[in-house]
Amino acid sequence: MRIEVDLDLCESNGLCESMAPEVFELDDDDYLQLATHEVTEENRRGVERAVAACPRAAISLVDGPVGTGG
Repeated sequence: MRIEVDLDLCESNGLCESMAPEVFELDDDDYLQLATHEVTEENRRGVERAVAACPRAAISLVDGPVGTGG
């Protein structure tokens, strides 16, 4: 499973960063960056919380390995 972000929808409000800081980070220009696109057992809970909390539904979980493009 992998994490995808629709940057056209993302408001960079930082909710995801507060829920999974090991995965999501706002850079100095307030653009969302992903430390990884991979969902692991270690980050799954935080990532799922971030997906549910995103006010614009910009974050999604997609079946398949990282790098497959869908």
